[in-house]
Amino acid sequence: MPKKAKSTRDGIYTRKDRPGTKAVPIYWGSYIDGTGRRRQKKLGSYTLQAARDELAKLKADATSQRNTGIVPPSEDSFTKFAGEFLAYQKRRISSKVLKGKLSRTEYNRQVGIVEGHLNPYFGAMKLKLIQKQDVAAYINSRMGEVSDGTIIKEVNTLKRLLNVAIEMGKIQVNHAQRAPVPKAPEGRVRYLSPDELGNVLNFCPEWLRPIAGLAVALGTRRGELLAVRWEDINMNAGTILLRKTKNGKPRPAFINALARQVLVSMDTGKRRGLLFPEVTPAQVTVAFIRACKDAGIEDFSLHDLRHTFASHARMNGVDLHDLQKLLGHSDPRMTDRYAHLSNEHLANAARRLDGVLRLPAITSEAA
Repeated sequence: MPKKAKSTRDGIYTRKDRPGTKAVPIYWGSYIDGTGRRRQKKLGSYTLQAARDELAKLKADATSQRNTGIVPPSEDSFTKFAGEFLAYQKRRISSKVLKGKLSRTEYNRQVGIVEGHLNPYFGAMKLKLIQKQDVAAYINSRMGEVSDGTIIKEVNTLKRLLNVAIEMGKIQVNHAQRAPVPKAPEGRVRYLSPDELGNVLNFCPEWLRPIAGLAVALGTRRGELLAVRWEDINMNAGTILLRKTKNGKPRPAFINALARQVLVSMDTGKRRGLLFPEVTPAQVTVAFIRACKDAGIEDFSLHDLRHTFASHARMNGVDLHDLQKLLGHSDPRMTDRYAHLSNEHLANAARRLDGVLRLPAITSEAA
C-alpha cells in the first residue's frame, strides 16, 4: 500500500493512493495550525480554486488562533478522541511511578473503564458538547449498579481524558471537574483473629499457603509480594527488598518469625528467580477467596491480610509512624484508619509527663 504523501510546506496537493476521479479529484491542504503544528487535511472542495480558498481560510483561522490564543473546539466525537486518549496513555506506561507516567496495571484499568463504560455512554456525543449535567447523568446511571469507589475511579478517568483533550487543544473546559461525585468511602479495616487466620491457612491449597503466610507476616500488597525474587531476600539482615511498590520506591520488608518459618519451608535449594513464578495475580486472588469461603469467612480478600498485619501490629503497641513505614504509605492519613485500634501507647505517652508537670502547692488561708 503506498505511503501517505506528506507535505513539508504550505499548499494544495493530491495523493496517489487517494486521487479521487478525474471529474471529482480529492485535494489535500498542508498548513501550520494554531498550535504551531503542521497539518495535512483532506479538503472538501472539488475544484482547485475552491481548495485554495478553503486552505486560505484554514490558514487565516490558524493565524487568528496564534494571535488570540483562542482555539475553536474540536468536532471530534467522544469515541474518536477516546482512541487518541488511550494511545496517548499507552505511550506513558512506565515500570517506575513518575510524574506524567502510569503503570501497565493503571493503563489496563483505564482501557476497561473507557471501552466498557464511558464509550457506550458518551459514544457519538461531540467532545465539545459534554457538559456538567451530562457527567452528572452518567454518575446517576451508575449509582446502585456499582460502588461509590468504582464511580469515583470512572469519573477520575473521564477527568483525565478531558484534561488531555484540553492539552491537545480539542476543548477549552473540563466540565467533569466539578461533577457531583460520591464521597470517597472510608478505608476499610477488616482483619482476622489468630484462630480465624489459622483456619483460613488450613483451607488454602498447598501452593497458596506460603503466599498467604508471607502476605500476613509482612503486610505486603499482592503485587509487591509476587514480584519478590530470592535474590531480594537477606536472611542474615532479616529483610526482603520490595522492588515493585505502589509509589515506585523500593522499600524493605522485615522478616519476623512467621515470615522466616514460611521462607525456610519454601527453601528447596533453588534460590534464584521469583519466589512464586508459576502463579498469576488473578489465580492467587480467586483461590484465596475460595479458601476463605471454605473456612466460613465471608467478605475477606487477600488484601485484607495486609489489614490483618497492620491491625495486630497496632493492637500490640506499634505506633502509627512506624506502621506507616512498614506498610509503605506515602500519606500518613492512610495509616490513620488503624489509630482507633490501640490507645495504650497514647496513655503511656501522656503518663511520661507524670512528675514533670504539676500544680504549685496550694495552702489554705488561716481562718
